[in-house]
Order: sequence, then C-alpha cells, then structure tokens
Amino acid sequence: MAQTEKKGGLLRKSSASKKPLKEKVVLMYDEIFTTEDPSKSNPRFWEELFLMKVNLEYLEGKLEALDGEELMKIKDNINCLFQHCIQALGEEHPIRVVNALQTLCALIRGVHQKNKSTSGFDIINMLVGFDKAELCMKNLMESLDSLLCAEGSESLKSLCLKLLLCLVTVTDNISQNTILEYVMINSIFEAILQILSSPLSRREHGYDAVVLLALLVNYRKYEVVNPYIVKLSIVDDEATLNGMGLVIAQALSEYNRQYKDKEEEHQSGFFSALTNMVGSMFIADADEKISVQTNEAILLALYEAVHLNRNFITVLAQSHPEMGLMTTPTSPIPTTPVTPLGTTPPSSDVISSAELPLDADVQTSNLLITFLKYSSIVMQDTKDEHRLHSGKLCLIILTCIAEDQYANAFLHDDNMNFRVNLHRMPMRHRKKAADKNLPCRPLVCAVLDLMVEFIVTHMMKEFPMDLYVRCIQIVHKLLCYQKKCRVRLHYTWRELWSALINLLKFLMSNETVLLAKHNIFTLALMVVNLFNMFITYGDTFLPTPSSYDELYYEIIRMHQNFDNLYSMVLRLSTNAGQWKEPASKVTHALVNIRAIINHFNPKIESYAAVNHISQLSEDQVLEVVRSNYDTLTLKLQDGLDQYERYSEQHKEAAFFKELVRSISINVRKNLAFNTLSQELLLKEFSTIS
Repeated sequence: MAQTEKKGGLLRKSSASKKPLKEKVVLMYDEIFTTEDPSKSNPRFWEELFLMKVNLEYLEGKLEALDGEELMKIKDNINCLFQHCIQALGEEHPIRVVNALQTLCALIRGVHQKNKSTSGFDIINMLVGFDKAELCMKNLMESLDSLLCAEGSESLKSLCLKLLLCLVTVTDNISQNTILEYVMINSIFEAILQILSSPLSRREHGYDAVVLLALLVNYRKYEVVNPYIVKLSIVDDEATLNGMGLVIAQALSEYNRQYKDKEEEHQSGFFSALTNMVGSMFIADADEKISVQTNEAILLALYEAVHLNRNFITVLAQSHPEMGLMTTPTSPIPTTPVTPLGTTPPSSDVISSAELPLDADVQTSNLLITFLKYSSIVMQDTKDEHRLHSGKLCLIILTCIAEDQYANAFLHDDNMNFRVNLHRMPMRHRKKAADKNLPCRPLVCAVLDLMVEFIVTHMMKEFPMDLYVRCIQIVHKLLCYQKKCRVRLHYTWRELWSALINLLKFLMSNETVLLAKHNIFTLALMVVNLFNMFITYGDTFLPTPSSYDELYYEIIRMHQNFDNLYSMVLRLSTNAGQWKEPASKVTHALVNIRAIINHFNPKIESYAAVNHISQLSEDQVLEVVRSNYDTLTLKLQDGLDQYERYSEQHKEAAFFKELVRSISINVRKNLAFNTLSQELLLKEFSTIS
C-alpha cells in the first residue's frame, strides 16, 4: 500500500497522481462553510466533529479567506459551531473538551481578523448572535471556571487559560473588546487565585494566570468599576499573594539569568579579547549587543499588585528558601509556546543558579531583590522603546514602594541586611565592582544605589527627562521617610551628592539643546531642594555629625557648579521669556546653598593665608567648617519634606493604555494552541469510555 502523506489538511498518496483526499475534519469544516445546516444530512455531525483532531491552521485560514459578506451568509452555522463548542466543554470525554477549546480559539481568532475589515460587523453577533450572547457567554465562562477549578487534567487547564488569553487579546486595545463585558459579569477571579495558591497549579499555569489577571485588571479601568480591580485590592490570603509573588519573582529571575548568561558569553568571546588588546575604547559598543527581550507583561502584574493591594507589600520582602535550592523540576507537558528571550514562562518555583545567595548561610533572596536586579538591567539602555517603557514602569513601581509606610519600614530595617548585586553599565572611567566586595546593608541602600547609577549613566543627548524626574522623586520620598522617622541610614551619601552635582553641571553645559525639548528648571529645582533637605534636616537622619560636615564640604568643594547655576537662572529669570518663572523658583531655592558658600569660602581663604597653605586638605577644610557653624545664618524653607502622592489615573493613563496595548499584541503573537500533540493527549486521556 502506498505511503500516505499529510499536508495542509489534505491526504494524498505519494505514488499516485489522483486528486488529493481531504482528511475528514477538513471535509466537515467545509460543510460548516456552506449555507446549509450540516446536521440535516448527518444528525451526529456535531458529536463526530469533536472527536476529530482540530486542524487549527485550516479552520483559521478558511475564516480569514472569506470577506465580511460571505461570512455573514454562514453566520448561522458559525453560531451553531460556537454553541456546540460550549456544549462540548461539559462533556465527560476529555478529548472532546480539548477539541472544543482549540476550535473556540480558532473561531475567535479567525472571526476577529474579519472584524478589522471595512464590513464592520460585530464580533459577538458573528460568533454567537446577539439574542443568545448573554446565555452562551455565561455558559462558556462557567465551563471554563469549572475546568480551571477541577482536580482534573493540567492540559485542559492550560488550554482554558490560553483560550481566555485569546479572548482578552483579540483586539489590540483591550478596552474596545466587547467580549470582555461577559468576562467581567461572569468572573473567573477566584479560579485564577486558586491556581496561584496551589503549588502544583502555580508551577504549570502560574505565568499565564498572572498575565491574564494583569490584562483583565486593565479593561476599561478609568471608565467603569472593574470587578477585577476591586477584588484584587482586597485579597488578603497569604498563600495566594505569596504564590503570585513567586510567579513574578521566577519570571524576573529568569530574565536576570538569561542576561547574565549572555553577558558572560559576550565577555568570553572574541570581541572581549580584542578590547583587552586595544584597551576599553569599544566597551560601550560591545555592551550594546547584550540584549534580552524585556517582559512588560509580568512587570505590569507586579505593578498592579503593588499599586492596588497593600497586603502584597509584605510579599516583596518575603524570603523564599526554596528559591535558593537547586532542584530539577519534572518536565511538564509543553503547554507554553516558545517565545523570545525574557518572555518565556518559568516552569517551576525554583529560582535558577544565578539567584543563588553569595553566602548560603546568611543570604536569602526575595521578590524586591530580584526586581531591583531586573531594573538595573533594563534601565541601562533606554534608547530601545521596550526598555524605555520597562524602565519607566520599574520607576513607577519603586515610586509606589517609596510612598508606602510598611514598605519603608522593611526597606530601612537594620535587621534585614542583604547583598544586592546590581548590574552596572560599563564605563571607561570606572572599574567593574567585584561581587564579593558587596556589603550586607538594608534594602533601601540598593534602591539608592540604583537611583545613583541611573543618574550617573544617562546624561546623554537623548536626555530621558521623565525618568530623571521619577528618579529624584524616589530619592526625595525615601528622605522624607528617614526625616519623619529619624532613621539614620549608614549610606555613602557622598556618591549621591556627587551624582546630583554632576547632573546640575550636565544641565548647564547642555542648556541650549535641552531647553529646546525640556523644562530643565523643574529637574534643577528638585535637585537643589534635595540639597536643601539635607541642609535643613540632615542632622535628624544623616548617620553621624561628620556626615553633615561632609555635606558642607561637598557643597563648598563644588561651589563653582552652584555659582554657575545661579548665574544661569538669574539671567533667565530677569528676562521676559517663557523660562522666567521656573528659573526664578530655582534662584530662590539656591538661597541657603549660596549662604553656605559665601559664608565659608572667605573663612577657608583666610585660614589658608594665615597658615601659609596654598591648597587645604579635606580635614583642614572640615576643621574650618566645624568651627564656623555658629556664625552661619540660614533661611527656613517650607514644604521640603512634602510631596505629591502618585496618581495613575490623572498622570499615567496614556502611558498604561499604550503599554497594555503593546502587551496585548505581544501575548496574542506568542499564544500557541497546538502545542499539545494529539499523541500526548491520547496518552493522558487513555481512559476515555
């Protein structure tokens, strides 16, 4: 007998020249695509259809090939197929259920393609018919909810989540997806929570569940009361919140591991050898090639959890001992698509070796540490649009954390010390810090390190003004907490002061170029007011009196930068131009810094003259500072420890709409419904009766 080959839904004999034979399921699809009811000629048509292996490619292709008018002619049959799919979800035979789920996915995707055309018919009407939509969608959501909550097959649960992700992302703008009204009315929120709270389900489906929840939360969030927002905000079950945290931590950790692997591979390559030969002149270009695709979907999930649920804040600092253990998880049935680096869902709760502590006896990891490492990578290169969005979202999440009283309590807790190995951008004028030299410090030190690192490394032509403003705001909010609670943090404050002064210097050096695009005085004012915060309240939160002396030393040492800034803002504030008002605000804010410079500089010069010293040492300058505090007069400035709290709806709505749109497109692109081979399913469901 001649060998039979299968191709594109056709069966043909390789040795014969006869007309190719279509496989039975394709013939049945063709019957649906006629105007006749297929069950008239075969009463068992629908029953037989769901025993056939789904040909996704053929079904989707057939739908996409029809124009809107042709599709409307077979609307009754499409409605009938959709309804029979929903009925099949209640069947006892798992194969029928699997085939029904895959058919629904193909139907939704195929019909959606027509929804983009000029025919403009409604997708709900095309799929189920307006008259039956409410009941059909209720039955569909109830069936999916039951399958997700049941003790049964993990493969079925995976397909249910894929179908739901397909439903949610069928339009680029999810708020225009009218199908989601039924997902709002018939909530699957509890089913998602159940997946996250169970270790087994979480390992298999946690990633899809978390992404699904993040997307559902963003459906018309500024227009109506979204039940998923309301429910997420009041979740207080520890197992569920920790489960969600584990899924997010694992996904971010996977990104960190992939980046580290690429970095090591890059450093050991030929280019690295070449740069060692000719010096470090190419180091920036070399580093640009290290690129791992960012994961905005999982970052959005973290943001929604932190922003909406106060109880989730505790999860950030929750230590996960199992994350430090190296175990090999059993390979599950491959239910997830192969996606670009950084978007691949993790397969277990076990963190990779890259997340192992430096000292296994004392060091543990947590979600916040993993997130800070992730942030340090994506914030390195903001030229790429996805990284820019990721970097912005990282800073928004840190803003929410910096405003939270409980988060600040554990960030500043002296009893919670960690080594946090942040990624630092290679720069010619500095050496790479050795991991082993990292001290154990409260977590707020790592946050401040991240902010300093960003400030130092992004003074460039394409100046990311928005990110700089957020960076300075985060530092300010942390200082407000320290001042309020009199927390004396042992931190290398000089690094922050130096970074801030260099930022002011950069703004002045590039005044003309930057003013063409940005109001640089807003940022300059924020930086000057950070110094005012240290000057006015530093004695309440700087670790030692000598730290306060060092602040004055840095201001005096770098006085030329403050003098130049004053000259610049004075020039612009006395001219009748668009910058008059913002520049004059900076002029007023500089009053105490100028008082310090004008008070101590003559004293230092006098000390040098009397002692016949041409250049004073730091200790000698500090001695002059300490002995002349009592004659210094400063003005009390109001509102230095006040700030405007973060508000998403009023300021960030446009950003999140665009971000969710991008995530929706990416999720849809990477969804795979046919990753379950029929052989594996038959093996799993071998008990069909």
